[in-house]
Amino acid sequence: MENKNEVVAFNEYREKMNEKILDADNMVLKRLFNLDTNTYQDGALSAATKEMLGLVASMVLRCDDCVKYHLGKCYELGVTTEQLFEIFAVANIVGGTIVIPHTRRAVAYWEELQQDAKKIN
Repeated sequence: MENKNEVVAFNEYREKMNEKILDADNMVLKRLFNLDTNTYQDGALSAATKEMLGLVASMVLRCDDCVKYHLGKCYELGVTTEQLFEIFAVANIVGGTIVIPHTRRAVAYWEELQQDAKKIN
């Protein structure tokens, strides 16, 4: 069996587990998932801006799964690498140097997102 890259593995695991959570038919969890989805839709702020905000918050809170998710969404929404490093700067100023390891992992994941896109094109 061929090894999956981190992006594919993360997305497959997230999808599988979200399905299990939603299949439990818990009203509170379903509403929470719906609220999360609706929060990141275009509004007074664009979806891209909201994803960038989510990425900063996730880095400051040191949630690697959340960082990966928001990196993927930022990539899909056309955030550039230059913008990404400004997002990282904000996260590190707000969160302090404890965010640096998460920044390293975020850079590696971003590079993998870019490599996957090159394979598709």
